Amino acid sequence: MISIPTTRDDHRIAGLAALAIAIHWLESAFPSPLPGVKPGLANVVTLVVLLRYGWSAAAWVTILRIVGGSVLLGTFLSPAFLLSCSGAVAALAALGLGDRWSRAVPSWSLGPVGLSISAAVAHMGGQFYAAYRFFVPHEGLFHLLPILLVVAMLFGAVSGLVAHAVIKNLEISSS
Repeated sequence: MISIPTTRDDHRIAGLAALAIAIHWLESAFPSPLPGVKPGLANVVTLVVLLRYGWSAAAWVTILRIVGGSVLLGTFLSPAFLLSCSGAVAALAALGLGDRWSRAVPSWSLGPVGLSISAAVAHMGGQFYAAYRFFVPHEGLFHLLPILLVVAMLFGAVSGLVAHAVIKNLEISSS
């Protein structure tokens, strides 16, 4: 039998990824306001992980959520999976840059809401690019972009506010 040693951090990431997958799965059961648009509440977990444990842990939680969630929902390696991956890569890049900026210039920190909005807009941008490049290479698609970006900003703000509240509650309970 092969045994792979695990660390406490591995267990933490696995548990947080499972929470994100559960939220993602529950969210898929609700009707969408626009085709393919979801609030992205599982991203609250990613944001909390980023702010508490760093970008690497947040990236692992995101990757595990996308793969695990797509396997559970039956979308693994489908167009929806490609769109999800494209958005996640863009969002992780935005979170990494935003977090790095916030640590380098603390007086201009984006905070949970700013980070969440930037990640949501980047996620939408990544998904839009993939949709245009691989599935619907039609100029008419660009008419949807302003609406999609506004929705992304709104959902990003909500996720950021929820993440901020979660972080505050975690700080209170740990003190």
